[in-house]
Amino acid sequence: MDFISKVIQNYADEHTSEETAYLSKLNRFTHLHALKPRMLSGHFQGRFLSFLSQLIQPKNVLDIGTYTGYSALCLAEGLNNNGTVHTIDNNEEVAEIAQKFIHESPFANQIKMHVGNALEIIPQLNQELDFWDMVWIDAEKTEYANYYDLCIDKVRKGGLIMADNVLWSGKVTEEQALLRDKDTQAIDLFNKKIVADDRVMQVLLPIRDGIMMMIKK
Repeated sequence: MDFISKVIQNYADEHTSEETAYLSKLNRFTHLHALKPRMLSGHFQGRFLSFLSQLIQPKNVLDIGTYTGYSALCLAEGLNNNGTVHTIDNNEEVAEIAQKFIHESPFANQIKMHVGNALEIIPQLNQELDFWDMVWIDAEKTEYANYYDLCIDKVRKGGLIMADNVLWSGKVTEEQALLRDKDTQAIDLFNKKIVADDRVMQVLLPIRDGIMMMIKK
């Protein structure tokens, strides 16, 4: 995931707004107690998500892949007064961590945690809500295309969809990985799917492990 030199990344971090106290606490806790802490959005990417949310001031946000709750908390920072982040994860252990930190945050009443299979939960939420303003996809890589298909028709015109890890540590450019690794194959097919979909305008940003940015036309 280190496409940019440590020197440049450190410089960017130093010139980016600091994470809040509750996010810093969650960051430390995740690295000390959770498996695969690299899955955490972290300071720089988290500020990017918060920045976009504050620009849009969304009412309805979908966060697919809660992990320990960092991305949900960042996305919540830009919610309008009546806004809600719906966050989904199928791992009950990390969901308990997320619930704890969400409860202690200023957004305890604006983040709704859903534990279970996102492919089953998203259609239920689609029935309850009129539209999505923002969608953040960062869960099972082989299901990215399915998550997208479930969301796209419910995203409002001008709404934002984002998918994380779309460079997959650079493997999407490696012939052997594309031949042998199912996650790499799935992400590459997802990227191609987005390019071919005229319902969205997209930009693939090489931030961290790559973020596919999509605006619904």
